Amino acid sequence: MEIGNYNELRYIKKTDSGLILTDGEKEVILPYNHAPAEANIGDNLHVFVYVHADGRLFATTQTPLACVGDYAFLQVVDENENGAFLSLGIDKDVFVHQRDQKRPMKMGGKYVVYIFLDDNDRISGSSKVAEFVEVEDIDLEVADEVNLLIFDQSDLGFSAIVNQKYAGLLYHNEVFEELQPGDVKRGFVKKITEGNKIDLSLQVIGFKHILDLKESIMLDLKESGGILALGDKSSPDEIYTRLKISKKAFKKTIGSLYKERLVEISDFEVKLVKPPLDDEN
Repeated sequence: MEIGNYNELRYIKKTDSGLILTDGEKEVILPYNHAPAEANIGDNLHVFVYVHADGRLFATTQTPLACVGDYAFLQVVDENENGAFLSLGIDKDVFVHQRDQKRPMKMGGKYVVYIFLDDNDRISGSSKVAEFVEVEDIDLEVADEVNLLIFDQSDLGFSAIVNQKYAGLLYHNEVFEELQPGDVKRGFVKKITEGNKIDLSLQVIGFKHILDLKESIMLDLKESGGILALGDKSSPDEIYTRLKISKKAFKKTIGSLYKERLVEISDFEVKLVKPPLDDEN
């Protein structure tokens, strides 16, 4: 039986407290208020299992915001002298001891935490998430698309959990939007450096990126009468506001279009050499 996770358990009997479920060895209580009304003895039920405050194993059909082994963005709903309780979205909260808090947690605040079981199999969390990421076996390649959970900000940039397994960095000078801990983003692996450090990007990496951008800019030019009011000396903010790409990506793309003699480039303007022709039969 996996505590802090989903299990398929067999319904074997009723008690005053609720339904009794088993995996063949251990038994858990599924309170009536979370039990399917149509459940019959002998049925297998899909439930989340946790240790109740009284030490007994309980189950619920509620959907938790995270399971053991996950990283999640959770809110503090209670606290005591030892730590903080974060809502898991079910009747069971996650306890984060003071020693597991990277920074003191405040009532009502939201924090990215790693979910684990303590020595008593109780669901616990830690905001020292970098201590739990995989650092040896990095099963990623440059240009891979990845899922990102932003968990911290430093002078260098934004730290993110990558695919719920690794940690990586988005550099400030390559981010053109507001980010904060808890944000979930699509990202791409830019580089895996010595020591298995992962550099990330919010833009597609590699030749495919340029092809996609070329098509996008050509379409933009066609729709705007053949002129795009951006050029070599346009600011990064202007470029990102209009095209949602970095200035570096913009210059590389229009440079490629210029080499193909499709556009003319000036300081603050890109112009089609001639309007794109429709396909002819």
